[in-house]
This record gives sequence, C-alpha cells and structure tokens, in this order.
Amino acid sequence: MLIVDAHQDLAWNVLSFDRDYTLSAAETRARERGKDAPRFNGDTLLGWPDYQRGRIGIVFSTLFAAPTRRRLGEWDVQCYADFPEAVALYQAQLDVYHRWADDHPDKFRILDSQADLAEHLAEWEVEMASPPVGLVILMEAAEAVGSPSELVEWWGRGVRIIGPAWAGTRFCGGTGEPGPLTKEGYELMEGMADLGFTLDISHMDEKAVLQSLDAYPGPIIASHANAIALLDDIDSNRFLSDRVIHGLIERDATIGVVPFNKFLLAGWQERDGRHLVTLDCIVAQIDYICQIAGDARHVGLGSDFDGGFGLQSTPADIDTVADLGKLSPLLIKKGYTDEDVAAILGQNWITFLEDSLPKG
Repeated sequence: MLIVDAHQDLAWNVLSFDRDYTLSAAETRARERGKDAPRFNGDTLLGWPDYQRGRIGIVFSTLFAAPTRRRLGEWDVQCYADFPEAVALYQAQLDVYHRWADDHPDKFRILDSQADLAEHLAEWEVEMASPPVGLVILMEAAEAVGSPSELVEWWGRGVRIIGPAWAGTRFCGGTGEPGPLTKEGYELMEGMADLGFTLDISHMDEKAVLQSLDAYPGPIIASHANAIALLDDIDSNRFLSDRVIHGLIERDATIGVVPFNKFLLAGWQERDGRHLVTLDCIVAQIDYICQIAGDARHVGLGSDFDGGFGLQSTPADIDTVADLGKLSPLLIKKGYTDEDVAAILGQNWITFLEDSLPKG
C-alpha cells in the first residue's frame, strides 16, 4: 500500500535549520540534540529512510515563508517584508527541490506531469529496494507571484499547486486574518486556471473559499485541514466547516487530514502530554469527512509534519512519518474495506494527480 502525504514543509526546514532529509529522523534527532531546531520546531518526524520504511511514495512539498508581521519567532529567517523578499525566499526553496532531484535522483524526483507520475508509480509497484520519493511542489501563500503573467515561470519550474493564503494576503483572507477574495485574487485564479494549477484552499478564509468554489474552474483540494465540528469551542478560520466540506465534495476535491494534536483535540497543549491524543482521533477526522461524503473517496492525509511542530505534538503512537500506516488496522476496525483504506492512505491523492497533472 502506497501512502501519499499532501503537505510537508521540507525546503523551509532545510533553509531554516539545515536539516538533511536524506538521513533518518533518528539520525537527525541525534545530530540536533542540544541545538536550536528541536526547541523551535520540535524533533523531526521525517527522513528518507522513514519514507522507505513506511512506503511514503509521494509528498506534496511546499514553498512556504511567513510575512514579517506573522514571524514565527526571532529565529525565523524564512520571512519576508515585501514582494522581492518573498520571491527570493520561494525561489531558494524551489532550488532545494531541484538540487535534490539533481544530486540525489535515487532518493527524490520531482513529479510535474502524468508521465512522471506513471513512471514513478511503476517503480513503487515492483517494490524496488529503494525507489525515490516523488515530490509534487505546492506554493503555500502566493505573495511571491507579482502578477498572473509570472505564473508561467513558476509552472515552468515545476510548481503545480498554489494556496493563495497562509495568513491574509493581497489575494484573500487567511488564517487569523479573515476576508473575501480580492480583485487580485480573482485575477490570480484566472491565471492559475489558464495554466492548469490546482487551487489549495487550506489556509483561505471561509468567505474566500466559498467564492473560490463557485469561481475556480480547475481542480481544488484542501491539502491539510481538519473539520471544525470535532473541535469543541474552537473559534478559528483555520478549520473546515461542514458547509465548506460539502462544497469541496461537490467539487470532487480531496481533503488532507492533519495529525497535529492541536488540530485533533481542542485546547491541547504540549504540556498536556502526547498520551491524551491517539490515532483514533485521526480516524475520527477521516471518518467524519467520509460520513459527509457517503464514501471514502474524498479524504487523505496531509501531515504538515515538521511544519512548525514535531514529534512532541503528534499522537503517542507516531514516532516518524512511517507510522502513518498504523491507521490501516484502525480504519478496518471502523468498518472500512481494504480498498477504502488504500484510497484514504494514498490512492485518492494519486487519482487526483492522475487527473490534474499535465500529460507531459
């Protein structure tokens, strides 16, 4: 069973903490013991050997930086004050993925076409000793796009998915900064649709999401977002209302559930301990979306691992990304078939990519 993870901030970690994802998570933890990275971002959950062990064959790999007004801390060097700084940061992160593909073709490859995807899946199907991990490049927040005409360059370098917001942007409201689509937002989406980009609504404010569901003609996903209905008394526009979930399903979208304790148990804090959050909490989020959809074809995983949190903020049964496969028996116990489980853990995202990537 191939697992697909629809959200990991890999390049951000490389440039922020000098993490080497060709190493295992255990090796990185040992290297970082006593250093700043675990203090700011938690112990890593990721590494190429862990991808192999857990059969994590495809990762949606992000370009991400915060605006300076939402800087993650004094240590955060990946933040921008203006458009030129955003462009420089995002291009540098994109360079990381291309460098991996060039320097470690046995470990990482960029998937930007259906042809690439088909070749990649064929290698995993024959169970090679160590097939490379496929990287689908996702731009999280689009402040590095000055005008729709610049989308051509990003497309040419392999970006295939764009989320217009993280915090609020000039395109729309975002997490903690609500607001609808702006004129520039509509223009961005028109340019995205012309080229074939997928729209990721994960951090967009609900007003903007609902407008996008009506206006955007291309493929739509939520790479990493949980249902707010299971999070009692949380007042945040970061999560998905039932109205949005229904709208996404009507657009045949896939939603990536996030195994982050704060997104699984309302009010959880790291001091509360990992034992309070179990894998069943992830299953509950998956099942909630499936019950709304009436099937298991619109949900997947979008871990956001190493994206501002680490081992200390994940359910107790997770040590690395390889442990996402532990969800399989729990889903079977819940009544899901083997085919359903394969869809949830990877096939739904694969089907999305088969439909949305250009032929190549």
